[in-house]
Amino acid sequence: MTIQIVGMGCPKCRSLEANAKAAVAKAGLHAQVVKVTDADEIADLGVMVTPALAVDGTVKKTGKVLSVDEIVELLLHAESGRQEP
Repeated sequence: MTIQIVGMGCPKCRSLEANAKAAVAKAGLHAQVVKVTDADEIADLGVMVTPALAVDGTVKKTGKVLSVDEIVELLLHAESGRQEP
């Protein structure tokens, strides 16, 4: 699983990245957290508002710093193939 933190590196983007790393550890998942800062890549993902979180190339949330628990829930849903609530 690859978790993408989409944004140019603002404080909110860094907070989302930290929360995503903590969520991976908390959930005990094998996942890679990567930053997407290139404007073309951000546009290719269809992200208009940052920060955004994508899982395996699918944007899950935009414009908000998700909490660790919110990210854990998203990741567990993504891993099981279920729809998010």
